[in-house]
Amino acid sequence: MAKKEKEINLEDLEEELVDSSEEPEESIEEIEEFSLDEITEEEEISEIFEEEIGEREEIEEEAPKEEIIDERIYIVPLAKARKGPRNKRAKKAIRYLREYMARHFKPESLVITQEVNERIWQHGIQKPPRKLKIRATKNIDGLVVVYLG
Repeated sequence: MAKKEKEINLEDLEEELVDSSEEPEESIEEIEEFSLDEITEEEEISEIFEEEIGEREEIEEEAPKEEIIDERIYIVPLAKARKGPRNKRAKKAIRYLREYMARHFKPESLVITQEVNERIWQHGIQKPPRKLKIRATKNIDGLVVVYLG
């Protein structure tokens, strides 16, 4: 099958260009010229850090501070995860951690931080740690967050 080619007339193109040029163009702001020699390295570095500090302050202000009801430190035994198939141990360790936190905190929802997950999976799926020290916090809404202790 041959592709159908669309014929283009020069007159049509010229009309489109004229129509588009009639639309008002956006005004472009002029920027003052400056020389790189005028700015010292110290000023440049201080400006960068001021911008970063300002961004961090904005982020901190936006995040609502949640009231923590309870905070506890546990050493969670994960040795039971070593029973069964070798290639499911780290998954079982995460499951045991969830069960342990559900038993001790009775959360409405549970969040395991990336640090804890990476610590369990550090040596691969076959060799999770036998114990894990964690810090768990519970807020007013019943959300429990598990941090590395």
